[in-house]
Amino acid sequence: MNETLPPWLMRELDVLLAQRGHALLLDGPAGLGQYALALALATAWLCEAPRQGRACGGCPSCHAVQARTHPDLFVLLPEALALELGWPLDPLTQERLERKEIKPSRQIRVEATRAALAFAQTTSARGRAKVVLIHPAERLNAESANALLKTLEEPPPAVRFVLATQAAHALLPTIRSRCQRHALGWPPEQEGLAWLQQVAAQEGLTAQPDALMACWRLAAGRLDEALAWARLGMDAALWRRLPRLLADADLEVVADWPLPRQLTLLMLLCHDALVQAHGGTPRHFEAAALPAGADPARLAALWRALQQAQRSIEHPHQAALWTAAWAERVRAAFAAAGPALHSRA
Repeated sequence: MNETLPPWLMRELDVLLAQRGHALLLDGPAGLGQYALALALATAWLCEAPRQGRACGGCPSCHAVQARTHPDLFVLLPEALALELGWPLDPLTQERLERKEIKPSRQIRVEATRAALAFAQTTSARGRAKVVLIHPAERLNAESANALLKTLEEPPPAVRFVLATQAAHALLPTIRSRCQRHALGWPPEQEGLAWLQQVAAQEGLTAQPDALMACWRLAAGRLDEALAWARLGMDAALWRRLPRLLADADLEVVADWPLPRQLTLLMLLCHDALVQAHGGTPRHFEAAALPAGADPARLAALWRALQQAQRSIEHPHQAALWTAAWAERVRAAFAAAGPALHSRA
């Protein structure tokens, strides 16, 4: 199982395996691999034939984790994410979803949290540790978070918790204080690009270095995000043209993309334009590709509107109307901007 982790996360794993606390909090910006690292850590704790502390990947315990059937591992996720990642839901919740009585929650419900805590009180089925993995921990609703507190403070013997989060500030301070906090680091660029090239080749995606660099820049060094851009066919030429196209309200080239991805792209453009307007260095696009002279006040207003749109982007939309409306709003925000300093096809 560990071989699926990129090398920088393997180094993080080794650091975590040396920890002896009963509750670890893996914290960092979105996309740094919190979930994959948490699952690798849980697998190593449960492994029956560990090698230098790491999971062997071949014992019955490792296979059970891979099959999502390990009796001593409870993975506590929002229902929508559990379905996406292939983790089973409890039979009652599954039945209610099938009957369309409820929709998959994006928060961690208190009923699921109580089930995890009840699991923690039982004896290990395989005679080793028991592990509760919570991801993303900031999705614990208020009732769920409060239910978790006492068990974190007085954990049963041989039970370990690993919480993964991309927003530690959103957790109750009392939860943070009961965990050993581990901050994830950013991957080194060359190492990250090499790993991206390897994964892209395995998936049959373009592995051209300039295209992967464009994806890496858009993703700001987040591997999963870089892969998402690569899967959409991002290449270096399109990456350089996008700022001007978007500022001119020409979203035709991205009109078939999922709406959340279109919104992300608009937010990246707005972010970099704001940074450049205030004298900073853009992070996602080349400075020379950005329209010059945009009004910072208009850009700030656009940013706030995009943040508001992000809260409802998963709801049903008429995609073509959404794209057209936002194309016009972006054009208006950049109306006073001049051409890019120079452009390259």
